[in-house]
Amino acid sequence: MSSPGLIRIQQLLARAGIASRRHSEQLLREGRVTLAGQLITSPGIKISPDQYRDLRIDGKELLPVQECLYVLLHKPASFISSTSDPQGRPTVLDLLPKGLPRLFPVGRLDFHTEGLLLLTNDGPLTHLLLHPRFHVPKVYEAKVQGIPSPSSLRLLCQGIENKKERMRAMRAEILRQGTKNAWLLIEIRQGKYHQIRRMCESIGHPILKLKRVSFGPLRLAGLPRGKWRLLRPKEIELLKGLATASSDLRKKGASDD
Repeated sequence: MSSPGLIRIQQLLARAGIASRRHSEQLLREGRVTLAGQLITSPGIKISPDQYRDLRIDGKELLPVQECLYVLLHKPASFISSTSDPQGRPTVLDLLPKGLPRLFPVGRLDFHTEGLLLLTNDGPLTHLLLHPRFHVPKVYEAKVQGIPSPSSLRLLCQGIENKKERMRAMRAEILRQGTKNAWLLIEIRQGKYHQIRRMCESIGHPILKLKRVSFGPLRLAGLPRGKWRLLRPKEIELLKGLATASSDLRKKGASDD
């Protein structure tokens, strides 16, 4: 099993703003990249972010990694959580002003989901936050068909098997309800594909609307749909503290085995 401290060379180059990931892979295959004097041609090789300073392209030192930027975006539905889309659909980058450093979404919200999305060019932090061992808490508000019973909500927290994957919520409760539908508050720490939607479908209450309202210490609060803001210094500190604590916990667990 690979170490969560390692990252593919092409991803490191892309997140540092040197080239797109696809172009970085091309540079590797063309034999133009060296690491500490050794030729690297395989895009699959993983290195520590600290080794960035030992990378060369065409024998030339790389520019220092640009200053890190952290953006909190209220993603609307019908936008792709990616830097580009082959189908030509709008991406979350279309919601940001031109001239910002090259940013990448930290995780994804699917096409129909709205809410809090973090974008940054801090590659090492992104890697830590997305690693499945670190379990960053994420809270969603979900409008579902019908009114889930207390036993159905307990089942979400006990765990559900779906397509050979075990998924569970840390918290599931009714926020408000009408005669036919209900809004749920659901907290998860896993990052399975379409996890909230699959879990709710499994208990017989398909999702009608889905919004992420928090990611770790970050809160969507009153940020309007489609708008963005820079993270506050305290939020950056909390986010890095979360990643560091999770990394230390993983290392301790590994040493105890």
